[in-house]
Amino acid sequence: MSDLLERLRGRGWRMTAQRRVVAEVLDGDHVHLTADEVHARAVERLPEISRATVYNTLGEMVTLGEVLEVATDGRAKRYDPNAHRPHQHLVCARCGAIRDVHPAGDPLADLPVTERFGFTVSDVEVTYRGICPSCATTA
Repeated sequence: MSDLLERLRGRGWRMTAQRRVVAEVLDGDHVHLTADEVHARAVERLPEISRATVYNTLGEMVTLGEVLEVATDGRAKRYDPNAHRPHQHLVCARCGAIRDVHPAGDPLADLPVTERFGFTVSDVEVTYRGICPSCATTA
């Protein structure tokens, strides 16, 4: 069983066939699919699943805090099932591919107190941008 399915079951989330398929599609370490990509993959497993059901299920997973909604540079939102593993993102500036990265150190601790302007900082999001190997070879 996938990590995401286990987490959802642990919360007592009612596991319908549609919800199971969406969670299974999102399973993996570097999964960052758009809602349309989730729907296309879900239809392969459960042909009767609707686009609305996929969108609603993704929204519920985000609200539960079990999936992250990732928005980069005006592109379609992507969904990241690694909500409980601290990480940052590496994004290709050409194709939009996203990878999870785990840089050394604590980015929150790296912000000097003098740069916090009185804020009590609770979270940090760092996005690294560059060109992925596939795009670099086609340039």
